[in-house]
Amino acid sequence: MRPTPPHIETLGRTMVRPKWIAALLLALVIAGAFAWLGQWQLERAVQSGHVVERATESVKPLNDVARVNGAATSVGDGQLVHATGTFAPGDYGMLVGRLNNGTAGYWVTARFTPTDKDKDGKTAQLAVARGWAPTEQKAKDAIAELSSQPATTVTLVGRLLPTEAPEAPKSGGDPFEMKDMSVAALVNLWHGLGDSDVYSSYLVEHGTPPAGLTAIYSPRPVEQATVDWLNIFYAAEWAIFAGFAIFLWYRVVRDAWEKQREDDEADYEAAMAAWAVARGSAPSESASGQKLD
Repeated sequence: MRPTPPHIETLGRTMVRPKWIAALLLALVIAGAFAWLGQWQLERAVQSGHVVERATESVKPLNDVARVNGAATSVGDGQLVHATGTFAPGDYGMLVGRLNNGTAGYWVTARFTPTDKDKDGKTAQLAVARGWAPTEQKAKDAIAELSSQPATTVTLVGRLLPTEAPEAPKSGGDPFEMKDMSVAALVNLWHGLGDSDVYSSYLVEHGTPPAGLTAIYSPRPVEQATVDWLNIFYAAEWAIFAGFAIFLWYRVVRDAWEKQREDDEADYEAAMAAWAVARGSAPSESASGQKLD
């Protein structure tokens, strides 16, 4: 009798067998555990991250937070400070293209020499942005008025900010025109520094601005939250592991299904070969029913 072709079970039918349903439940439990670990790592990343909060609005002495002749510290960035000293009448300058509450204009800058010595016991120079003017002429008028005033001792209060990187002047433009509040560039324009130190940061003056200038808008620095990226990476790893647990179950079921199909096909081919051999070796019979030798 000719062998009956095997019934090839579908993959979906194989998946709903009791043993594979049980394996799926186990995979879901494992995936759930991995997902929980990922959520735990993510919560750790949020909890371990912290908002950088500094008391920037409490006025501190300049020398408590400012540095000289080196990179500015994050401690002094945005800090309100006070210092007593004098402005140098001959070292007023102007910066172009400075925004103040979204409006472009000009900053009037100055050199300020605090009376107190710096941490190295030396006289130090501080760059100060004294105010903003909407037009170049108003900025020049303010500079002329301030430069004519005698050097008197004043107490200065303002926000300490990190120096800006200087930019090269545009081709064909005024080589002496400055746009950035760069301490390094301003030092080259100041007179009679001698061996004085120079503060790495500059100050935006607060209070009533002089010579008809407008106060420069300098709000408190935005508090920043740090993030633990290592924990976030671990959380992503656990999520991948959870997905891999489900994929592994699918791969095992598919491999079992393919193996069963190959075995059934191999058994059928073997049965067909045996049937063909049996047919080929059977004795022939004549039409009258007699066997032929």
